[in-house]
Amino acid sequence: MPKRGKKYLASRKAVDPGRRHDFAEAVTKAINSSYAKFDETIDVAVRLGVDPRHADQMVRGTVVLPNGLGKEVKVLVFAKGEKEKEAIDGGADYVGGDELIEKIKGGWFEFDRAVATPDMMGTVGKIGRLLGPRGLMPNAKTGTVTFEVAKAVNDLKAGKIDFRVEKAGIVHAPMGKVSFGVERIIQNIAAFLETIVRLKPASSKGTYLKSIAISTTMGPGVKIDTANVKDLIK
Repeated sequence: MPKRGKKYLASRKAVDPGRRHDFAEAVTKAINSSYAKFDETIDVAVRLGVDPRHADQMVRGTVVLPNGLGKEVKVLVFAKGEKEKEAIDGGADYVGGDELIEKIKGGWFEFDRAVATPDMMGTVGKIGRLLGPRGLMPNAKTGTVTFEVAKAVNDLKAGKIDFRVEKAGIVHAPMGKVSFGVERIIQNIAAFLETIVRLKPASSKGTYLKSIAISTTMGPGVKIDTANVKDLIK
């Protein structure tokens, strides 16, 4: 077990591990537990009543958080012709084709997200082994393989996130920064959970939202009473 610092242990004492809070209480406690010198990210972890080993119970999707993530997102677009100009006008940080692929082959990864038009995917696929492990490979399921490149860029810069249930049935996602304050974080969580509930697989039986917890980058987890979800996303 890793040795914890004094600041973490002090913040941990303020959180009752057996208690489940409403959203306002939980977010307030998480923010108050923040002790790092940087603006910590607030993350949410939702344990779902699904078995990801079955394809029909895989929960995967995207959501644009209403208040964004609180950081600049650098977007690269693989496109050519008119779509290259559209991407530039749409605010993409890097746009191109073969020249960008060669840079990436050389170890350049100065971007956070990547978008590609469908006609570029044959070329982009050549560096899939480099982009995939870093979560940078464009994917039609997440809206990053599209001819609507300006919209894709705008969504990503506005705070669009991708999420996917892990083997243990848990979905992790960032919800913004501690500096956002309670209300803005709750608004982001509400948008995220509304999407999670909407994506409930028809084959999922029993309790779908089994548990929810939030935490800051360095702080302890704070549990949320799932019974409050229906009021949050009503």
